[in-house]
Amino acid sequence: MLDIRTYDARTGGNIAYKAFSHPLAAERLAALVRVFHDKGPVAIYDPAGHAATLLALLPQEMRIEGIYVHDSEKVGQPTACGLTRALADLPQAPVRAVWALDFEHERVCTRLRDILPAGVEIFTLADARLPDGMLTVAGTYLNRLNFATNHAFFRDEGGLSTRLVTTNYWARYGAGEVRLWLRLFGQDGHPLASWVEGPFAPEQSIIVESAQVRRRFGLGAFTGQLFIHVLGVAGHDVVKYALEIHGDDASNTLSVTHDANAWPAERYANLPAPRQGEQVILWVQNSHAVPVPANAMALGRMGHDTRVPIDRPLGPYETVGVCVNEYLPHAAWPEQLEFHGGYHVVRPRYEIRASSGTRIAHLNVERSDLGHDPGIASLPSRFFGRGYLLPFPVPDPARYRTTLQPAPMSHALETMPVRIDCFDEEGQPSGSRFLGCLTRGFEMAQDLSDITGRAGHGELVYDFRDGGHADGWLHALIRYEDLMTGHVAETSFGAHIFNTVMTYRNEPQSYSGPPPGLTTRLFLQAGAGHAPSFCHLIYPVSGAWHDRSSTVLVLHDETGRKIGERQVSIPARGSLTLWPHLIFGQDAIDRTGAGGYVMIRDQSCRLFGYHGRLRADGVFSLDHMFGF
Repeated sequence: MLDIRTYDARTGGNIAYKAFSHPLAAERLAALVRVFHDKGPVAIYDPAGHAATLLALLPQEMRIEGIYVHDSEKVGQPTACGLTRALADLPQAPVRAVWALDFEHERVCTRLRDILPAGVEIFTLADARLPDGMLTVAGTYLNRLNFATNHAFFRDEGGLSTRLVTTNYWARYGAGEVRLWLRLFGQDGHPLASWVEGPFAPEQSIIVESAQVRRRFGLGAFTGQLFIHVLGVAGHDVVKYALEIHGDDASNTLSVTHDANAWPAERYANLPAPRQGEQVILWVQNSHAVPVPANAMALGRMGHDTRVPIDRPLGPYETVGVCVNEYLPHAAWPEQLEFHGGYHVVRPRYEIRASSGTRIAHLNVERSDLGHDPGIASLPSRFFGRGYLLPFPVPDPARYRTTLQPAPMSHALETMPVRIDCFDEEGQPSGSRFLGCLTRGFEMAQDLSDITGRAGHGELVYDFRDGGHADGWLHALIRYEDLMTGHVAETSFGAHIFNTVMTYRNEPQSYSGPPPGLTTRLFLQAGAGHAPSFCHLIYPVSGAWHDRSSTVLVLHDETGRKIGERQVSIPARGSLTLWPHLIFGQDAIDRTGAGGYVMIRDQSCRLFGYHGRLRADGVFSLDHMFGF
């Protein structure tokens, strides 16, 4: 396992991790380590506790004499290089160089110059800084806005192409000139291209298409990853996007998935075992400039201790398609699988190949910082109603089979006491089923046609009638199958408390600012030049809220200019399927250009949505939307 600290709910994100793992910083760190090779053993002064993360991410090994700290209470703590030592003892260290882990060169040199013997050189992390022109907040290097970064699975090969889509949502928080610094890595991990896109006007759509990248840089076919660094941001350091995988005319491939979680994790879940006739490919992408040793990552059955190591190494930034069928030959749907990524990868994608076509979906982070939360079982119903809800579409059961599979999504969770409540489009109850107090290793997927015969939506909720524990990170995989064509799409997401004025911990979540989140801002592609886009928009209510939503749909062209507006209203616990070309007219959609989009805005309530596309031949995609 990679010894790095990335993100947890208590302390937030470790921005030093992002600073060290940035591809440009990795290149500069490698050059600095080469300088150290001629200096002999190097003493490290670690004023801010960066040493463990930095040393884990160094592209090359180096000889370290010891790690020194100035905090007397931290002297003697274990590290990979022995016990930490007192900074007061640094002048006696038998070294010719000291590496001070601080990005502000003069500040730390002032502290060290007078205590070090003559001839000892001082190096700092200033040598690994990004160029000043890439910094949003120039005065504070480790400001989160300086590292609005993310990764994307990116492919243009075998009749499949990729399209990354977002918008300049940072402008509404006061951002000025927003640009993208991009680096494309090929399957072997070597950089294929680095470039800058932008600047982008406020609300302008941002699109990166794999076919255009190939033409621009004269590239051959590739399957790799795209590193994204958004420059000049404000408000949000989270890079959100929709990722489309399109197949050629002969292919049944059409997938739209959500952005990657930008922080590597120890484990990932929501990886389904293959059905008969299916091949499941896990796309493992090394997110760092350090190699991944053979057997450092593994696959396993959910709820079982046995792990099957992935018995091949990965080079820096390398992409490998791991065939799950080969590593776990006896695993079969509805079993659930875990990927033990060991902090080496940002949330990976998986691909399911079947006779009905190919589909792409993403795994979810399995949290290591959550445990049993006894407060959830005793949430006051007058404040929170049914509490945590995971809403999901239920399209017409006469045409589509909807299957839900609850998923454990934290290391400590051993039981899941859950129920499914269904509602029709008008918000009227249409069926309910208690699934039981499920164990971590359960094998079950619920066909919604056994619960409801009406279109609308379902909600996975906690139900403690038979006991059990909850962690507030309730997830599920939802699979949709066209009964006429056999085409399948799937999505996964987690539960939240929706539309209550009282708050519990960080719920109801807000797109920006503290809870409660009682407004909506969702991004939906307009669909010009592609298969028509749609959105299944749900108004989930944990307790009691407004009887109807007050939802505004604003159509923007690809430059961000507003060209149309419509209002819709959804009953509480109801839902609505939106088709931009039907609401605004196909002529208006065509005028928006390839990057046109609809902003779904509601000041009265928090809505939840799933977006997709539907081709004329019935091939479709579906995944949860993002907001900001």
